[in-house]
Amino acid sequence: WGGESRWAWPLSVAQHSLLVLELRRAEAPQPLGAAEARAELLHDAEEGFLGFDCISPLKRVLGEPFRAVGERLMAAIARRYRLPDWTPESHRLHKHADRVAAASEAVHCTGWTEREVRELLGITDPILAADPLQSRWGGSAWEPWPSETAAERFLAELRSINYD
Repeated sequence: WGGESRWAWPLSVAQHSLLVLELRRAEAPQPLGAAEARAELLHDAEEGFLGFDCISPLKRVLGEPFRAVGERLMAAIARRYRLPDWTPESHRLHKHADRVAAASEAVHCTGWTEREVRELLGITDPILAADPLQSRWGGSAWEPWPSETAAERFLAELRSINYD
């Protein structure tokens, strides 16, 4: 959300990525393999190297050079962490989890209304009431974590995912 937040802290890419992974795990018919879990966790990793969470409308304005840099960074990340290529089915499931996370974060973290999420953002996926991360880490539902906390939890999760 590009740093936008109705809380004391902005929502980090790390916390968003953990949410997407949690949603994919919850919806998967069978446990995710390590490579698939890494792909979910690292799906926005280029934003960490770029130094900011660039919102989609700004990405479109920045154009081809920005897109090319992001793709090159993601290719390096994919190589380093041995991420699998998305299949049509894995990409569909990932995008659904990513949109559910985005819709829920828009309402609970940044203060958008459900109507705005539907009409302005065009997201029709469900908006969750319960925060899937709260049951694991506690705290207030949907509250963004301090950056150090988000980084620690993200890195702990990355380290816990064994390589196939």
